[in-house]
Amino acid sequence: MFSGMNPKQMAKMMKQMGIKTNELSVNRVIFEMEGNRLIIENPSVTEIDMKGQKTYQIIGEPKEEITIPEEDIKMVMEQTGKNRDEVTKALEETEGNIAEAILKLK
Repeated sequence: MFSGMNPKQMAKMMKQMGIKTNELSVNRVIFEMEGNRLIIENPSVTEIDMKGQKTYQIIGEPKEEITIPEEDIKMVMEQTGKNRDEVTKALEETEGNIAEAILKLK
């Protein structure tokens, strides 16, 4: 759409359209979802303000982190007799699969 356009021209055109951009200094972006978290370390984050409506563009390498519910940890501890650290590690390795974690620990 705008290929070959000079960056200064692009900025001027965006300003005329009421679009402002701002590069943010961000160390980490975390998306917390049901059952896991998506973490982006050292991302490039741009705030785009279009007539009062702000949006954010995030560029970076995501790393998924699984959240293990406390009830799952307790259940596997009861079933296997293993300690919290061993159980948590097994659940993380099996991506939260309780049955697989129990089999792995027995």
